[in-house]
Amino acid sequence: MTTSWSGSGRWNVFANAKLRERPAKVGIAAAISLAVGAAILAIGFSHHTSGTDFTVAMEHHAGMHASETATPAEAGRPTTVVKPISCEKLPNVPGKSLTLALVDYPPDAYTPRHRHPGSVSAFVTKGTLRSQLAGGPVGTYSVGQTWFEPPGAVHLFAENASKTEPAQILAMFIADDNCGPLVIPD
Repeated sequence: MTTSWSGSGRWNVFANAKLRERPAKVGIAAAISLAVGAAILAIGFSHHTSGTDFTVAMEHHAGMHASETATPAEAGRPTTVVKPISCEKLPNVPGKSLTLALVDYPPDAYTPRHRHPGSVSAFVTKGTLRSQLAGGPVGTYSVGQTWFEPPGAVHLFAENASKTEPAQILAMFIADDNCGPLVIPD
């Protein structure tokens, strides 16, 4: 399932042939994450965590770019820019929070091997990205497509497929309260 803004104040859900090929539980998890993210975006951020708190929490995310596992060719590539949007405690899941962040991929940007302590769903908002989890094939994702990362899964890489155009994802993290940690360098 994929969602799109109808312009009339509501989200439309429509089927996408490529997404129907994925296992049902991944699609359901992505749809739930997208619905929660869309609700937060639609409501606004009047109750979100302060920017100072985000800076501390997102340092864990930014730290993955300095990974020692990058090859020399990868080390010279641009890195992503993470823009935190909100962090909300999940009242129905004690001890957990939902963090939304925009992740900008400049042309040819690369994110090296890492893991996340919680679930992550990524929604492509601009451009085309390539991404691979350990044990899985390389996936190519365009605007409107999603991928899901289970807790602790090794994310081998994510990269902008274009050397000339930027790309962007809306990342939704389910993690421990207080917005993190969100990333574990691997």
